[in-house]
Amino acid sequence: MIRSARAHMCLGVALLCLGANALASGLDELHAFLEGTRTAQGKFTQVVTNREGRTTQTSSGTFAFERPGKFRWSYDKPFDQLIVGDGEKVYVYDRDLNQVIVRKLDAALGATPAALLAGDNALERNFTLTAGGAGEGLEFVNAVPRTADSQFKQIRIGFKSGLPQRMVLTDAFGQTTDLAFSDVARNPKLPPDLFQFTPPKGADVVGQ
Repeated sequence: MIRSARAHMCLGVALLCLGANALASGLDELHAFLEGTRTAQGKFTQVVTNREGRTTQTSSGTFAFERPGKFRWSYDKPFDQLIVGDGEKVYVYDRDLNQVIVRKLDAALGATPAALLAGDNALERNFTLTAGGAGEGLEFVNAVPRTADSQFKQIRIGFKSGLPQRMVLTDAFGQTTDLAFSDVARNPKLPPDLFQFTPPKGADVVGQ
């Protein structure tokens, strides 16, 4: 009985240690990403589901960023929309409406997914970060915005080899946005004009 109890105790300690290591690895992956990635580009698919779990929207496109504060997020299907951050302002261009929404970068980033990918290293200023465990071959980090006015309740990011592979966002209405990244290139040389945007002539410009 004593040997059996000791065996169970050792097994329990081992499982706790393994669990701690798995939980810590997600944060390690995040830190590796922040410290080792200045630029990146790739593709994404995005699936939005409502509170009941029904898919309401599926889209895809390409992304690129240069930390800190510069990014380009282009939706190609099923609608054509472009989001560009030039380090000072963020432009959201809807080609179908021929409308551009402009916001200051600090106000637009804040506690948003873009802040996690393209922001600076001081994420703890905007998010409470905790290890999210392992699953689907990825190590996850949970990020909860510190500001009460964020449109997201939680952002869950899955990393592999120091790069984001998946991002799951839950908003205040129970809607979930699931982003899967592919063909991600670390630290490619990106042209400066990739992160510049001039509103097209005749476009309706709203904001700052």
